[in-house]
Amino acid sequence: MKILRVICSPRGTASESYRLSQTLINHLIDSHRGGDFIITERGVSGLAHIDADYAEAVSKRRETSGSHAATGALLRSEQLIRELEKADCVVIATPMHNLMVPSALKAWLDHVIQADRTFRITAEGKVGALHDRPVYVAIASGGTFSGVNAQQPDFLRPWLKAVLASIGLRDVTFFSVEGTGQKPDALKASREKTAREAAQYFSSAAPVPA
Repeated sequence: MKILRVICSPRGTASESYRLSQTLINHLIDSHRGGDFIITERGVSGLAHIDADYAEAVSKRRETSGSHAATGALLRSEQLIRELEKADCVVIATPMHNLMVPSALKAWLDHVIQADRTFRITAEGKVGALHDRPVYVAIASGGTFSGVNAQQPDFLRPWLKAVLASIGLRDVTFFSVEGTGQKPDALKASREKTAREAAQYFSSAAPVPA
């Protein structure tokens, strides 16, 4: 099984979202004992946002042959898209910043969501061009955004689900450790709650095709 892990926190492997993502990957490995795993780590905290050169290159390519060949400003995007295409499943480790995804995750999405490459424009709207595969999103949040004790809105999950669906990725499951800014006992309880939820989910979920 090929797993693509997208690491979005500026704290990288020291982040709470990375820690949760490792829990999810461990469950995936346990559910496929004896299988081969290739995990591609893609840190995106330093990924450049798309710019004028990128927009011009996309426009020129669409005006010409529509070929998938990529050079110059498109080369980085093409590399990221190919990583995504090769993955049997995707694990996104992300913090919630200001009720939303961090700019690093937005930058990665802007690179991999590309007209005539990962989606097609039709009279009915965008149609995803990628084959669906499981996407697991590990969220860490300083506040609480779910359940009866929610203290803030959640724009991250509905937005990310809609954006991924636009390129064909509809099998999206979210897990979250919330209240990371609270006292240690509260954080410990949140971690344990999420660990139980993940264990229950993977014990009953259908195996991911390798």
